[in-house]
Amino acid sequence: MEREIIKTLDGSTTIHIKEWDECYHSKHGAIQEAKHVFIKNGLSLFENNPVTILEIGFGTGLNAFITFLEATQKKQKIDYVGVEAYPVDEKEVLEMNYVAELDALEFENIFEKMHKCEWNKKTEICEVFSLTKRKQFFDEINDFEIFDLIYFDAFGYRVQPELWSTEIFQKMYDSLKPNGVLVTYAARGVVKISMIEVGFTVEKLAGPPGKREMFRAFKNV
Repeated sequence: MEREIIKTLDGSTTIHIKEWDECYHSKHGAIQEAKHVFIKNGLSLFENNPVTILEIGFGTGLNAFITFLEATQKKQKIDYVGVEAYPVDEKEVLEMNYVAELDALEFENIFEKMHKCEWNKKTEICEVFSLTKRKQFFDEINDFEIFDLIYFDAFGYRVQPELWSTEIFQKMYDSLKPNGVLVTYAARGVVKISMIEVGFTVEKLAGPPGKREMFRAFKNV
């Protein structure tokens, strides 16, 4: 499918898939969305504690990089696993402007390291942040009570409804530790129903710029 790099409204870039008219991140602001959905409404719940994170859709590495910046700033130990079936190629990665837009030029080598490190192998990115990239389809995930937090950042329900199914959310529920949390930019009723069916308690929160609402789900055990 034909892809192009576009600039979102906050100045940060994303990848646009023309055939689907779908982007890897919000057109209203890639960085703003990542910070609001995954950091403010996800990672912040675990402040001052070590945390294991599963990202569904590693993509451009934006969420992982922003989480790394949070970890270094707060000296929070994070073990990060990113699942991606179709890795972004190096040419596209080099066109992402996240390092500059996040005023993180001192960590440019880290962003590159995240994309160059070996797949399916744990890499110590720094003292407080480790990264494992798994080249895997989402329906192949079979972890059990491993993660504290899930960043669910799959392509939207409109273009890939199968990624938002009860079967996938059952895998998410199983992979979370008791009292684990899942956050996603999505806020469709059908998605909420799937989450509740597998046992999640779901709350609706204010969404990032350009999106009215988002979901946060808890595994209350």
